[in-house]
Amino acid sequence: MDKIYNLEKWVWTEKDFSKMKWHDCNIYAVAFQKNDYKLMFDIDYIFEWINPMSQEEYYKFWVSSATLVFENVYDLEVDIDCNLSIEIDTICREQPKQPKNSIYIQKDLEWKWVILTQCGEINFQSVGYKMYVRRQPLLQQSQEIGFVERGGISFYQGRLDL
Repeated sequence: MDKIYNLEKWVWTEKDFSKMKWHDCNIYAVAFQKNDYKLMFDIDYIFEWINPMSQEEYYKFWVSSATLVFENVYDLEVDIDCNLSIEIDTICREQPKQPKNSIYIQKDLEWKWVILTQCGEINFQSVGYKMYVRRQPLLQQSQEIGFVERGGISFYQGRLDL
């Protein structure tokens, strides 16, 4: 498993939304930067699912730890009922409109974001996100990176494997 994933870029945004898939991405922690109106998630992002080869029984996955930061967040609602394990099913955006503070933040659109998980949902208004890939993706048999291997909980917004 010493292959290297051809990572398109290290920072992804709402402009990439149609290309991004969130199914089965683990959420390890959530943080708030209230003065900057940011909602941050520490996740393992699954870049690609690899079908089993003829002799194999299970999928493999290209996975990396990442920090997902939503910007200009308000009207946050969280309805989660879980046993300390949260996996994203999908992320949707709907109801596009002009932000009330568009001149100040220099953004023309905001959406209602819905993060559907296996155990509830998270809803909020936001102009978009940046997802910072922290490490080169690893090819592995699990959809999540081990806690120690991923460096524990982190909201770092840069590369750790330079």
